[in-house]
Formats: sequence, C-alpha cells, structure tokens
Amino acid sequence: MATESKRWVEEEFAGINLGDARLNKRARVLVEAFAAKPTANIPMACDGWTDMIGAYRFLDNDAVTWQGIMAPHWERTEQRMAPHPVVLCIQDSTELDFHGQKITGLGPLNYESRRGMFVHPTYAVTPQREPLGVCDAWIWAREFRDADGVRGGQKESTRWKEGYERVAEMAARVPSSRLVYVADREGDILGLMQCAKALGTPADWLVRAKHNRCLPEGGKLFDRACADAPLGEIVFTMPARHGIKERKVRQELWATSIELNAGKPGAVTVTCVIAREIDAPKGVKAVEWRLLTNRAAPTLEDVIELIDWYRARWDIEMFFNVLKNGCRVQAMQLGTIKGIERALALYMIVAWRIAHLMRLGRTCPELNANLFFSEDEIQGAYLLTNTSPPTDRKPTLNEVLRLVARLGGFIGRKSDGEPGVKTIWLGLHEVRVAAATLAALRNR
Repeated sequence: MATESKRWVEEEFAGINLGDARLNKRARVLVEAFAAKPTANIPMACDGWTDMIGAYRFLDNDAVTWQGIMAPHWERTEQRMAPHPVVLCIQDSTELDFHGQKITGLGPLNYESRRGMFVHPTYAVTPQREPLGVCDAWIWAREFRDADGVRGGQKESTRWKEGYERVAEMAARVPSSRLVYVADREGDILGLMQCAKALGTPADWLVRAKHNRCLPEGGKLFDRACADAPLGEIVFTMPARHGIKERKVRQELWATSIELNAGKPGAVTVTCVIAREIDAPKGVKAVEWRLLTNRAAPTLEDVIELIDWYRARWDIEMFFNVLKNGCRVQAMQLGTIKGIERALALYMIVAWRIAHLMRLGRTCPELNANLFFSEDEIQGAYLLTNTSPPTDRKPTLNEVLRLVARLGGFIGRKSDGEPGVKTIWLGLHEVRVAAATLAALRNR
C-alpha cells in the first residue's frame, strides 16, 4: 500500500530497540498503518488478516513497553530541538473515556462510576508554533477510593513538578536551546518553582497562575501585580474554537517582580504578568491571563514575548484533539490498559505528525510536496479534487495539503484561511486510499 513518505517512519524509528528485530519491524509497520488511516480502527488500518493478527499480538505483548515504543521518537524530538534557540515544552493532562468497554486496569475519571485513564505529555514546539514532537509522557489510571474515601497512588499534582525535572534533564542534553516549561493553572505549584530554583533553573518556566496568594506586606498577588500603570498593549487574533468565532483581542499588560513565600524557607522571586482584555465585544467574556515566570520582564517587548509563548500552549490542545478525535483512540477495542498504552504510544507519534504537516503547510508553504507525500498520494489528491497539477514545477506542500483538506471538508475560500487539522486527517484517508488504488492498478 502506498503511504505517506515512508522516510519519516524509518527516520523516526531508526533507533528503536524492543529487544527483537521482529518487534522493531512490527512497530514501524503499525505506525505506518495508523498514519495512513488515522480515523480507522485497528482492523481497518491493517493490511489484511495477517497484519491484523500481528498488530494485536504486538499490542498484547508484555515484553513491549509503551516507553520503549516512544524512546526513538523522544530522541528524534530532542534532535529537532537542537537548531532552535528557544523551545517551548508544553505540559497538560487529558482524560480518555473508555466507560462501557471491558478493559481491565481502568480507573475512575471525574466520577467514580466513569472508567478511563489519563495522558500527560510534554509537547515540544517552537515559539513560531512548529511542533517538534512529544518529548516525555505519563500514562496512568487512578486508583479507586477505599472504604474511608481515600484514594491511593501518587498525587497527580506531583507530575507537574516531575515534568519540570524531566525538562531540566533535557536542557543538559540540548545545550544549544533554551527550554521553557509551559503549563496551565494546574502547574501553579510553589514546589515546582522551588524545585527549579534548587536546580539552578536549567530551564525557564511559565505557568498560568491559579492562586491569588496573600502577600506578607498585605494585599493579594494579582492586585499588587497591576497596581501601577500598564506597560502597554498587545493585539492578536484569538482563533475559533468550540463554536466561538475568531476575533481580535486587545489586552493591556502589567509585569511586576514579586517574592513568593517571602520571609520563609523556600522563598522564590517571580515575575507576575497580567494581560487583561479591554473593549471586549458585548456579551463576550473578556480574556484575562495571569502568568508567573522565573524570567525578568522589564520591557513591553519582554512581556509580549511571554504572552506569545503562553498562547502557544493552545497547540497541545490541538494535539489532544487530533489524538482523541482524529485518531479516535477512545474507540480502541483492546482488552487491557497495557494494550491501550502501547497503542497510545504509536498514536501519539501519528498525532504529532499530522499537526506537524498542518503547521509546515502554513509556515513553510513552498516546500516540495514530495518531501512529505509519495507521487501516488500527490496524484491521488489532484485526481480526487479534479484539479490539474502544475506543469512547470513540482507541487508545493501547501498546495497538496489544501487539496487533502478539501477532501476532508475544507472549502478553501479566501476568507477561510488555511485548513485545520480535522480536515487534514479526514482528507489523508481519502488520499491514501486513492494512492493504494493507483499502485494496485499499476502492478496488475
């Protein structure tokens, strides 16, 4: 079957070592199959009965760990980090709902009666929002409460602190890049900031503040941060999401250096940034962000840079969207949580690849499409959209991606902008079926 350029799979898994050459080969075959049909279930993604049996045997093999599957991708992600002076290491958690499925090892979600598990990756992107890959992850199921209502196991909040420690370790392996740990409100943990200080802050950190802490001299953190005149303003476009239309946002910005836990062991000096929307449309909630960071921000340009970095946090939400809705991981019919973990490792790599294609189509539109698609895939995209390819040059990545997205429902009007990940993952399936058909006809 013709698939998206196999070079990326060979490069991504060049260092894989699952203890057996046959297992290494099967991992490559599976990620190729899942990338070729990201919306399909496992039987449909496989090329026949033999491949399907091999897939389920691989996912049920206790000798294979999900960490072992992801290890070569982690290594390749660090290699992609090296050329960039700044890399944002974004962390967040998402739940996977398998309620109603007979899967051993699942735990409760927000209600004790709901069954599922959690994934907490570290997603590396550049400040320009190019996804570099998943560089770390936790996968777990919560333990059930005992008769006294106490839940055992490690506190989930500790993963945020451990996440910073892992990023700090990466910083030593990628000395050419300044790594920035980025987290949402759940990462507002004093222990994380104290940990960074104790380690010498080998990686910067930027978290959205959750706690309006009391200050020793009186008053609250957020009031103190915006007590003086604003440094200036920022204007940006808030992308459409969850039924909310795209719109322009104008915020006033403040930044103040404040000591947390002052006068006590473990005091930490932080910069508190307040970004508050002004002139929000009537009936729309104003966008306000309160951020904490180790970085000094004495100028307006410094504060705007921090805001831009935090806005890149949305990319991990896009990654979760591809993983859950594009790759449909919550529909996997596997019997154990260990099998789910192994499949998730493969699908996380596929989800990154889809997001990577979308972003490169926007930031590097003139790249040669043959770097990412086979000739059959490119020809299939033009045939299915009844479009003629250029005769005087090779098709560009952006041109082919827009054709792929059209097959996934993208209309392509001037006002539509560039296609999103959903239309791309839906269109990829159609293009690869066409490519397989062209290959079959040629080989008859």
